[in-house]
Amino acid sequence: MTVIADTPPAIELSGVNINLGGAVVLHDLNLSVRRGEFLAIIGPSGGGKSTLLRVIGGLLRPHSGSVTVSTPPAFVFQDYRLLPWRSVWANVRLPADLHGSPPGSLSADEALTQVGMSGFAQYYPAQLSGGMRARVALARALAQSSDVLLLDEPFAALDALVRERFNDELLHLHDKTGRTTVLVTHSIREAAYLADRVAVLREGRIVRLLDTGRRGRASAYTEGLEAELRGLLGEGDSTRLQTEPAARVRLGWLLPALALLLGLALWQAAAMLINQKFLLPAPALVWEALTSNAGVLLPALALTARTALLGLLLGGAAGLLLGYPLGKLPWLERFVSPYLIASQSTPIVVLAPLLVSYLGYGTLSAVMVSALSALYPVLVSAIVGVREVDRGYLELFRSLRSTPLQRLRYLEIPGALPILLGGLRLAFSLALIGAVVWEFTDPNLKGIGFQVQQAGTYFNKTLQFAGIALLILLGVAFYLIVTALERRALHGRRQR
Repeated sequence: MTVIADTPPAIELSGVNINLGGAVVLHDLNLSVRRGEFLAIIGPSGGGKSTLLRVIGGLLRPHSGSVTVSTPPAFVFQDYRLLPWRSVWANVRLPADLHGSPPGSLSADEALTQVGMSGFAQYYPAQLSGGMRARVALARALAQSSDVLLLDEPFAALDALVRERFNDELLHLHDKTGRTTVLVTHSIREAAYLADRVAVLREGRIVRLLDTGRRGRASAYTEGLEAELRGLLGEGDSTRLQTEPAARVRLGWLLPALALLLGLALWQAAAMLINQKFLLPAPALVWEALTSNAGVLLPALALTARTALLGLLLGGAAGLLLGYPLGKLPWLERFVSPYLIASQSTPIVVLAPLLVSYLGYGTLSAVMVSALSALYPVLVSAIVGVREVDRGYLELFRSLRSTPLQRLRYLEIPGALPILLGGLRLAFSLALIGAVVWEFTDPNLKGIGFQVQQAGTYFNKTLQFAGIALLILLGVAFYLIVTALERRALHGRRQR
């Protein structure tokens, strides 16, 4: 691609200074990049190359000096930063999800076609090789409506042959699209092969700007022993999926089933050994009590389940609303931590008389007790989940100029989802306990807790055990539902 002359530069830096951690990283730096130019930046490690690229990309503000870029640039990071919960197509589509598709911009399908990845659109990053992830990251940058492309050593982790092939493909894309391209690299040969000009960065200054005249493109990799070795090794190929593990029979359900059977056998043996059904009824007697009293126990279980679910919804919503700002603002968490600790150090049973005084008996008080029981696990999981979001992804969203609401929707909620689902399991267990505890004190609610307590009062151990068994089954059912949701929500995040 011919550099566009006699036009304002695409990138202009004047007198830029950056200090990080008390050290001068960039000092009085001046740089002008012409439209359509391919500029490579080389220099020693720690010399400020990636910092310079982040200044151009708007991810770092200089302490002094000016930075002018013709259009918000597209960024390809060294670690690619593909969102693991989004498919290849959805990752490339991310800029359009955030800002729409301006006229003339590439669609996700078109961008994937340009980098040779159209056949892998429905795969997830965990299923791709390193070279394929690099292609997807490049496709995402191409899908942005930007005339400026910034590349921070995107091929550093690839083997030599694949890297050479990527150099050829990148050169072809640059000549085809005409985008102003700035590449940070440690490879002198790569810089000479790809760039129209090479900037040498040393001690925070550009000490030399060399015009390659594209001479490296004619001679690199083609002479002497290197050419002979290349002929023997062939061409690097990155379009190969990672090796899938050998197929095996999944027996994830077998161990829990065996444990359940063993537990029933031990229960039966203990019941036979004690031989007192008023102390420990056998499983068959409990089953008989369950079936004969189903007309009473099942409606009672439904009432308790409704209370626990309403409490989970209320406590979970409050936990999320409180946990998100606490996770984003550590100082706020420290400020309210005495109240959080006090609230969790106070047993729910102690609060029961207060709730009766304020709200009276009935469903509302039961739901409040259940919600208070479920609040803390969701709150803590929200705090931890928000803080566990990779800072690299946050930088990616900054480079895409996302709003706080977009970061919440597309990054923070999906990123925190595994931890949130773990908190949800515990929250339901506690919500169910809260609902049952309230039924022990409220004579107006005839839930399963009331039935268990009444059976104990009349020394009906078989009916009491039947009620407890139903509570256990309810907890297991919810656990399985959350596990199914987790598998669906986390599909593709890790290679199976």
